[in-house]
Amino acid sequence: MTKEIDKPLDLTSHLPFRVAVVSNLLALNRDWKIRELCDLEPREMRVLLNIGSYMPIKSADIAYQSRIDSYNVSRAVKALAKKNLIDIRRDKKSKNIKILALNEEGKALYQKLTSAMELRANELESVLTDEEIGVFYTALSKIEEKSEQLLAQQALVKITQGEEAPADQKELIRWYNKSQSSNET
Repeated sequence: MTKEIDKPLDLTSHLPFRVAVVSNLLALNRDWKIRELCDLEPREMRVLLNIGSYMPIKSADIAYQSRIDSYNVSRAVKALAKKNLIDIRRDKKSKNIKILALNEEGKALYQKLTSAMELRANELESVLTDEEIGVFYTALSKIEEKSEQLLAQQALVKITQGEEAPADQKELIRWYNKSQSSNET
């Protein structure tokens, strides 16, 4: 630890920092085996994986499930469409809503990606017991919920102070409200 600052932050015991470090290490484009399978950006891979796992699915549902803001989901959808990996159709009730599904080429890539990801997940989980894996997922869920709550509450405070919230902050509030209403049911 530095001696040049009074009470420096110990990053080795700072939960958000440590989670961010692990997140950076786990980024799909960092894994050479996964990177060799396609030329997709990480957000494009995450959107493709969401589509493959939950299709047919709306862009808004992908944003909520993955906590990627709708602007970045939209960019990823455009890139996937340009690479001819997905089919897009309009919702019958609302023409503004896009319903997404993988086409045959997208399904083939999805299978390759998920196979590589499963191998990696098994390797990573091999350092934990079954009980530790359960505890880890429970703790991760709690951290996710609390993170969402903190960010949404910060955004709500700014709004009540008269500030105009950017789109991503409005989405945080919407996601938080949606997760709260699903927790109540």
